[in-house]
Amino acid sequence: MKKIIYWFRNDLRLHDQIILKRIENQKEVVLLPIFCFDERWFAKHTLGFPKTGSIRAKFLIETVNNLKTNLQKIGSDLLVTFGKTEEVLFEVAKRFNANEIYAEKEDTSEEIFVEEALKKRLSIPVHFHESKTLLKTEQLPFSISNLPDIFTHFRKKVEPILDTVQPIEEVEKLPPFPDEFRNEHSFSLQDFGLNEAVFDSRAVMHFTGGECEGLKRLNKFIWQDKSILHYKETRNQLIGENYSSKFSPWLANGSLSARRVFSEIKKFEKEVEANESTYWLVFELLWRDYFRFVAKKYGNKIFLKGGIKNKSLSYNNDFEVFEKWRTGKTGNDFVDANMTELMKTGFMSNRGRQNVASYLCKDLKIDWRWGASWFESQLIDYDVASNWGNWMYIAGVGNDPREARYFNVNKQAAMYDQDTSYRKLWLDSLAKP
Repeated sequence: MKKIIYWFRNDLRLHDQIILKRIENQKEVVLLPIFCFDERWFAKHTLGFPKTGSIRAKFLIETVNNLKTNLQKIGSDLLVTFGKTEEVLFEVAKRFNANEIYAEKEDTSEEIFVEEALKKRLSIPVHFHESKTLLKTEQLPFSISNLPDIFTHFRKKVEPILDTVQPIEEVEKLPPFPDEFRNEHSFSLQDFGLNEAVFDSRAVMHFTGGECEGLKRLNKFIWQDKSILHYKETRNQLIGENYSSKFSPWLANGSLSARRVFSEIKKFEKEVEANESTYWLVFELLWRDYFRFVAKKYGNKIFLKGGIKNKSLSYNNDFEVFEKWRTGKTGNDFVDANMTELMKTGFMSNRGRQNVASYLCKDLKIDWRWGASWFESQLIDYDVASNWGNWMYIAGVGNDPREARYFNVNKQAAMYDQDTSYRKLWLDSLAKP
């Protein structure tokens, strides 16, 4: 009897799961799916806030609980643990007497550290596979070291091969789960030393974690509301559920697969309509791929002050000024409204993110990495590569071909919040009495 551990990471779903699909009908297999809440995710950042804040952690807990339920429905289960992942997995593998471990491959330093530490401890094979991007590294028409440093060059080279993108069908049955590892304990925010996350009714929508909710959102935005048809025109708005897809929280932790999203877009284009907006959603998925490949190419450079350009930058790094930015008290209404939305809901529009990031590093002269770390703590759609890649871009140390890009937040506010409705929504000082 072969004993296999499947270690869930940022692939918290049963659709588009190549390894689980392969194991699906295997005889003489006992399968132990496991997820570990790594204690380091909840440590305090040197700037004083938790590395993972309450709203983001709540979304992850909901996602893991939904995965456990979905696994139970197909004859399996999920062992949910807490600790240092490499230590927990080592102990579980020893107790289970596992023959091999399968997991999704990650591309950034903290995650790679865990992979290497685990491989050093274990004498059994640990197999890694890619599942986060539309295209796998091996499908690219160039090596990672030759990845273009400008997105447009990358896009033009990969668009012709996108017709190869096809998600794997959903897993319907899995080999038996070992009874000695069954555990109904579910973790709470208190277990991680975090306060309760309170829902704010002003939020663009009620985000709930999990594959079921991710697939529901996919269906609603594309098929039910057909909002995809207007995406290019509405994506820079600030208020409302359907100005953008809002797929990003589920894409970030892999409860929704990028390939599944892509295949639904293509199906919609074939059966309903293809226009510039439907194409633009694919365009944005390619940006996600691109930042992941940039992280793979440059490694730790994406976390350095000079970024991938090795630029020499000097900042004032006034902590009090940073705190005012972080808590939405800079005195600039547009910046403060966006930062308040982030703190209260764990979400902010793309337009807002560009503006507050530019304001922090270009106007306030604060190290962009402080801002990237705050986003990591707060955003429910935090994705290592996308977050740090976008911050580098705005700071002028990343993949932006334009030198000295600058967002004039007052002009931007006049353009995208002309009637001040967004600022009035989020700032009590501007709200109607």
